[in-house]
Amino acid sequence: MRDIAGGITAVKGIRAAGICCGIKKSALDLALIVSDRPATVAGVTTTNQTKAAPVLLCERQLKGGKFSAIVANSGNANACTGRQGALDAAQTRDRLAQLLGRPTGEVFVASTGVIGKRLPISKVLSGIREALGRLSVTGGEAAARAIMTTDTQQKEVAVRFELDGKPIVIGGMAKGSGMIAPNLATMLCFVGTDARVSAPLLRRVLRRAVGDTFNAITVDGCMSTNDIVLLFANGMSDAPPIKAGTPQLDVFEEALFQILSRLAYMIVKDGEGATKLIRVEVRGSRTAHDARVAAMAVANSALVKTAFFGEDCNWGRIMAALGASGIRFDPNCVEIALDRIPVVRKGVGLGAAAERRAAVRMRRPEFDLTIDLHKGTGQAAVLTTDLSEAYARINAGYRS
Repeated sequence: MRDIAGGITAVKGIRAAGICCGIKKSALDLALIVSDRPATVAGVTTTNQTKAAPVLLCERQLKGGKFSAIVANSGNANACTGRQGALDAAQTRDRLAQLLGRPTGEVFVASTGVIGKRLPISKVLSGIREALGRLSVTGGEAAARAIMTTDTQQKEVAVRFELDGKPIVIGGMAKGSGMIAPNLATMLCFVGTDARVSAPLLRRVLRRAVGDTFNAITVDGCMSTNDIVLLFANGMSDAPPIKAGTPQLDVFEEALFQILSRLAYMIVKDGEGATKLIRVEVRGSRTAHDARVAAMAVANSALVKTAFFGEDCNWGRIMAALGASGIRFDPNCVEIALDRIPVVRKGVGLGAAAERRAAVRMRRPEFDLTIDLHKGTGQAAVLTTDLSEAYARINAGYRS
């Protein structure tokens, strides 16, 4: 398995484009991804009960299990826009399907940006025609930039590997920087492959991969209205179909996990105003679920995150967050270490010298926080960021 350039357009039979259609004043804001051959598709969407019109549309489209294209815009979420928002999403889909000559059930729509404003539909419809004219096998980078909002850089990755001596490529792109919390996050993610995989099998592997990648990251603990992850397989590789319960599926799953893991890492690394990336690992809980709950409680605590920003080894805040998580554990058994430097043992701090050593490690842009509850064998890890003044500035003026 090796990295290759090109992101989603590294995949055989996939073309993309990114243009400025006028939603934003000058930046790219409309992305188009097309599979030359109809593909099987699977997806996951936000669990937020307030779902944007394109999310609801995608959920219906996914039932068909077929994919030909997706059009995605940034700068406007088309969320909380009522019946008109639903009509705008459907009109976007229908226009692209008509111009491509593909069934409407195979065309998807995604949006990200400000909530509560109607999509400038005339600009979007005109932009679709322009984007179709710019489709290319090198258009992945422009498409990745066109879905950015507060992101500071596009997020792309692709890998090539072999199954039965035949090359297979998986490539993907994502956006996300703030409003990042599990199930899912404020993110769009589109992943394509030239492997041959049935839609039901794609659904199974995608849900497993998302659990330990996109559902194990947080920047600010805020869940979005617009999250969509799509995985589609157009079968244009010469490799035989991938079947359930085979070694070939194991290899494919590992490659997919690598793609999603790296995109998830890029999202957290690019967190709004973030200066540090922290891996929070909880061990020794009664169950893996308890470990995930505890890790997220620490990772989402504003007090813990501001301590990370201030490079202050204030372990009392970590203990408080654990206690507020709702899981069962004995505080007198807890051990806490920062980059393997112990700072708490049996629920009690190890003194100022230990805290000073840990604080030195906190100056790094990335470090680990390890918590052992000594209550069982459950464990889980999540990625989080610190919380800086820049985060407040970005979100205080987001709509302006």
